[in-house]
Amino acid sequence: MKLTTAKRIFVAGHRGMVGSAVCRLLDQRKLEQRKSDGVEVLTASRSELDLTDSASTLSYFQKHRPDVVIFAAAKVGGIVANKTYPVEFLSDNILMAISAIRAAHQTDVGRFLFLGSTCIYPRDCQQPIQEESLLTGPLEPTNEAYALAKISGLKLCQYYRSQYGSMFHSAMPTNLYGPGDNYHPEHSHVLPALIRRFHEAKLSGAPSVTIWGTGSPRREFLYVEDLADALLHLCELDDPPDWVNVGTGIDSTILEVSQMVAKTVGYEGKVETDPSRPDGTPVKCTDATRLHATGWKHQVSLAEGLQRTYQSFLNETQSEQLRSV
Repeated sequence: MKLTTAKRIFVAGHRGMVGSAVCRLLDQRKLEQRKSDGVEVLTASRSELDLTDSASTLSYFQKHRPDVVIFAAAKVGGIVANKTYPVEFLSDNILMAISAIRAAHQTDVGRFLFLGSTCIYPRDCQQPIQEESLLTGPLEPTNEAYALAKISGLKLCQYYRSQYGSMFHSAMPTNLYGPGDNYHPEHSHVLPALIRRFHEAKLSGAPSVTIWGTGSPRREFLYVEDLADALLHLCELDDPPDWVNVGTGIDSTILEVSQMVAKTVGYEGKVETDPSRPDGTPVKCTDATRLHATGWKHQVSLAEGLQRTYQSFLNETQSEQLRSV
């Protein structure tokens, strides 16, 4: 089953940053508007469907019978959130994955694309990160619980595919940013946290902004609309890899990124570091060779993506729709 031949496409997690980007792209490609073909994009809010409840999830799949599922639902957060709530990050994410993948198999879903994260790879694995590095060493402790859940979902898709021939496969994106991100001052990921911090410093006239850690760790960032494009691309492949990295292959130090954010928001004060705070993984950059071989490559540079994201931040703030949970 390919995306272009599907009648019903279920985007799980449609209110999150990734899910909403996927829905926007589906809308742009007019899949929802193909009324003559009867194409329907299915979504369900958390109040409508608790994906951690296997019985409810199976009931939803039996009622709506999706042909394709893009599974972007997840409990996500930054270093502080992962360290504070490891029980929820492991249990909620693994229950959602098992419930949805099992329900997809039981209702003969034609294609299931599971979304994970490159945090599934060992903390000290060879850089850039290749798919073969999975399970070759210890995980980064600050997000171990989340990584374990995503590894389980990836492996379950792989096992269903090998045992039953199901077209279940996975995508592992690098660090994401873009419209609809979470800007909580402590629980957000690094880029939205930096955008909010530098924006507030600009408004208050603060002479300096302090970033967590030494500023030396290297990170790769992918604009969320590029990810959405990659996911739809993967859903068109006849024989996709069991799992594939989605990234740019370009990394920068946190200090460099912080300086780019400061420039983007127009902050002119000093950028300082706080070595007493955790750095997380020292280097994290993906090898996207496997995905590039299928004909896909990212389009949005970090500089352009930051400009778009900051404008979205301003728009979401003005309309009182900024996520900060």
